[in-house]
Amino acid sequence: MNEDVVKILDGNNFIVSDRRGDVDPSPSVPTGLFSLDTRFLSLWRLTVDGERLHALSVDDLHYFEARFFLVPGEPTHSFDAKMSVIRQRTIGGSFDERLTVLNHSEEPVDVTIRIDAGCDFADIFEIKDVQHKKGQVITVVDEDRLRLIYERETFRRETVISADRPARFDEGGLTFSAHIEPHGDWLAEVHVETIARSGGANDVRPNVHHEPGQIQEGMEAEVKRWLSRAPMLRCDSEQLDKAYETTMIDLAALRFPILTTPGAAVPAAGLPWFMALFGRDSIITSYQALPFAPELANTTLRILALLRGAKLDDFRDEEPGKILHENRYGESAAFEEQPHSPYYGTADATPLFVVLLDEYERWTGDADLVRVLEDDTRAALNWIDEYGDLMGNGYISYKRRNTGNGLENQCWKDSWDAIAYRDGTLPGFPRATCELQGYAYDAKIRGARLAREFWNDPAYAEQLETEAGALRRRFNRDFWVEDGEYYALALDQDGRQVDSLSSNIGHLLWSGIVEPERAPNLAAHLLGPRMFSGWGVRTLAEDQGAYNPVGYHVGTVWPFDNSLIAMGLSRYGFREEAGRIALAMIDATQYFDGRLPEAFAGYHRSLTKYPVEYPTACSPQAWSSGTPLLLLRTMLGLEPYGEHLVVEPALPEGMGRIELFDLPGRWGRVDAFARGRLPEQPPRTSIRRT
Repeated sequence: MNEDVVKILDGNNFIVSDRRGDVDPSPSVPTGLFSLDTRFLSLWRLTVDGERLHALSVDDLHYFEARFFLVPGEPTHSFDAKMSVIRQRTIGGSFDERLTVLNHSEEPVDVTIRIDAGCDFADIFEIKDVQHKKGQVITVVDEDRLRLIYERETFRRETVISADRPARFDEGGLTFSAHIEPHGDWLAEVHVETIARSGGANDVRPNVHHEPGQIQEGMEAEVKRWLSRAPMLRCDSEQLDKAYETTMIDLAALRFPILTTPGAAVPAAGLPWFMALFGRDSIITSYQALPFAPELANTTLRILALLRGAKLDDFRDEEPGKILHENRYGESAAFEEQPHSPYYGTADATPLFVVLLDEYERWTGDADLVRVLEDDTRAALNWIDEYGDLMGNGYISYKRRNTGNGLENQCWKDSWDAIAYRDGTLPGFPRATCELQGYAYDAKIRGARLAREFWNDPAYAEQLETEAGALRRRFNRDFWVEDGEYYALALDQDGRQVDSLSSNIGHLLWSGIVEPERAPNLAAHLLGPRMFSGWGVRTLAEDQGAYNPVGYHVGTVWPFDNSLIAMGLSRYGFREEAGRIALAMIDATQYFDGRLPEAFAGYHRSLTKYPVEYPTACSPQAWSSGTPLLLLRTMLGLEPYGEHLVVEPALPEGMGRIELFDLPGRWGRVDAFARGRLPEQPPRTSIRRT
């Protein structure tokens, strides 16, 4: 997505347009109005007297609202506009657009205002891989509305366009005839309702339809409520302050309701391609946000438990106890042309589910949820050894069951070329990537705590701790690359090391599976010139055979990846190194208007005055949005210990003062303060209980 597009969103409802507010048909670019993985408008074009408009400016009012200031024709140096147009749009289940046409002349004018509208009802997967529609498109023109309908058996999607003043509707849109007095204005509200039916007559989404003009008021109240509950940040860094504000707003925007559970909302993964529930992404985002918005973790855990695997299903890569990868609602999922309703093709979400549940209890003291999810957590822990260990060597590995259109790589680096030997060649399957073993180790250690303290099962706790210890010893023997002094990216199908040097080693520090004497080597690699670009840690060291600074997982810099790496470094005492990563990430935010994208290029900072964005990066993306929050936690050294929050800050030089007020947790609300390190004095810290 480039800077020439304007995006507004509310959960998995969003619209992407150009800077005029127009949407032009595109079979391969995700522009248009979307909901539930379906494009409900692929054409939305405004003209005045048959002439397209030119954008003077665009106001990004809220994540769900934008305002376009337009004039007919192309402005020149001596341009004197006799007319201008203000186009204000809001999304929130439905889509509203308020048109204001201003007459700046001393004479009355009669103008024709036209909106061309159309819909291809493309599934989000069809936009990535263009296909011919198999259903029927029906256009119904009523006196007061235009209905665009797509039907395929019991699958039905409908776009209904209406207005609050008289208009002429036809199969291609609607037309207004306006008389505007001198220095007067003309206003109209256009309402677009999206309807999703499957089998029955009712919309599958409860409470998504609003009367024209109602969206804005409700959305503004919800934003105020969300922000009022978030901790308040005061700091000396303008970049950090902007990034924090943007993060909290983006996390609010990315929440979307779960159809099967009224009132529950979880973070979608990212706009435009991943506006859906993603197990791994939602878990990590919830983890990042725990000190700031713990309710995200609560709903994420509940929904993922509700949808956990219950049987063996090759098409969906489903196994008992397994946590899903993603859940989709589009046409291709409904007709099983894609295995995404839901799809379980990931090996990391299941241990990460246990990690999040334990961390959530440590922060919130919500023992009830731990007890409610006991069976689900035991099932996840059981999956690690019963189904995750494909090679029988005690490691989680993956090989897709769905050989038709399932994911080949089922770790977070899930592109086809992401897992490669040092020379760039690809291993066979199964593959056991290193970070999966770290997650499994962490899950067993945390599961043992839950079993001992909440499930009254000390024998199970001892078993998990014994298994975790054996896994750690085995891992440190089998994955250690002696000639490079780092951990291999993976083991291949024969148990041989896939010996690339990758950012995955930082996840090992985060999980705690690394032997302490080896941590300095990892820190040196992560902050060394082969891996650290100056903007962040690359996904792959630049001297590896598969390295590509603009390759999706083989040389780019991923903010979420860096947030976990920074926390891992801090866990092993490398606070200064963690601070360097935090400072680099925060510096990068200023080039993206405070919003870290999904990924950016791995070019060294000496070559670029700004980080080069990956061309198809999602933005906003949930775990990139959560990155500043985890970096704040890392810099301030925020850790829950029993009923107390401990603050042990180590701020990077130049960061200055950071103050966080009203951090929620089992302790109630507390404030945390820190000052950046000066050469002659250590940081000053304090905690105030409220």
